[in-house]
Amino acid sequence: MRFATLSIFPVLWLALIPPVASAGKNFVKPEARTAINYPAHDFHRDEKVAIAADPYDTGEKANIFSIDFQQKGFLPIFFVVTNDGDQPASIANMQVTLITKNHSKLTPIAPEDIYRRLSNPQGNTRPSASPIPIPHKKVKGTVSEKEMQEIESSQFAAKAVEPHTTQSGFLFFDIGGISTPLVDSNMDITGVYDARGNEMMFFEISMDKYLNAPRNP
Repeated sequence: MRFATLSIFPVLWLALIPPVASAGKNFVKPEARTAINYPAHDFHRDEKVAIAADPYDTGEKANIFSIDFQQKGFLPIFFVVTNDGDQPASIANMQVTLITKNHSKLTPIAPEDIYRRLSNPQGNTRPSASPIPIPHKKVKGTVSEKEMQEIESSQFAAKAVEPHTTQSGFLFFDIGGISTPLVDSNMDITGVYDARGNEMMFFEISMDKYLNAPRNP
């Protein structure tokens, strides 16, 4: 009996130990509020569609990621689209451009280009101005599966916004060499269509609205 008690004790002791985060934290996408509840948003009252942009430009906010995107030269922006109308809105052909005060036009970076930057920090991931697509080199296996899953699961990937719903996700911008990418910058969004196939007037979001908004203590 004494032998059995001793052999069981270590098992019970291990069961009482809280799980350790040896595998690292798992990414959990923020729960989106309706777009008009973010400081930086544009609301089209007639179409009842609002779009918001919430930059994750501070260490506290960016802590939801295991990847240090800022150190890699990327700016994650939480992108939120709310449709309060009674008909769906199509965003399959939506185009988003972040225009800086120096007139640089930044477009969201594809996951493959993020992988490339992570595996080669000196590599250029900005879209080429050449009309001829340049084939990308195969990314070497230096990006972990966990990092890939985090990047894929965080992306804004919606193609439509159903009535009275909100879609959200992250867009990543290459801000390498730009010291203040948000100051005096605007985000322009085109390619949003109503249920009849008519394109809505473009959305324009001033990022100064985010910078000048009161911060939570």
